Amino acid sequence: MAEKGIFFPAKGINIEGRLYSPDSSGGGAVVVCHPHPQFGGSMDNNVVRAVSEALCEAGFQALTFNFRGVGRSEGSYEDGIGEQDDVKGALDCLEKAGAGNVFVVGYSFGAWVGLWAASDDERVKGVVGISPPLTMFDFGFFACCALPKLLVAGTADQVCPPKALKEFFETLQDPKSLESIPGADHFFFGNEEPLSQKVAAFLGTLR
Repeated sequence: MAEKGIFFPAKGINIEGRLYSPDSSGGGAVVVCHPHPQFGGSMDNNVVRAVSEALCEAGFQALTFNFRGVGRSEGSYEDGIGEQDDVKGALDCLEKAGAGNVFVVGYSFGAWVGLWAASDDERVKGVVGISPPLTMFDFGFFACCALPKLLVAGTADQVCPPKALKEFFETLQDPKSLESIPGADHFFFGNEEPLSQKVAAFLGTLR
């Protein structure tokens, strides 16, 4: 596995990213979106790194990045609207690099923005929402998404409570999958491996 720091454009600004490349490619590439920029979220987040590394070990390219205003990414926080352009810019970057099937994974705030940006993008072949913050943001846009999808959260997650997640999941179109990580809260400390393995396994079925 190799890691490479890169920059890519997103609607007139430069976004800082990190590209994980596998030693042996099984095909496919994944954009991984980090949690809320205003609460310390970045591409160095424990979940983002663990998921990206697991995907790479499974033969995917993985592209993580800092949303606008984070790290060395230009711009400033734009309430999830401008951040969708950052996701689109990451997809453009993978497309220009000749990636095959492309997927989007988002964690917390990154799930809200990533799933929103991916829902109407014909390049995306599947999505994963990790701990979508259902108590904080409106996910009504996702009800009409026909992409293969996985939602996963911890059983002790207060931002994505199990009951709310199950009710939300039942409103979604097929194909869909729902997974839980026993005992994990919203931050997944100590539970990064089982989480990342579920994400990699799901996307592996779509490649």
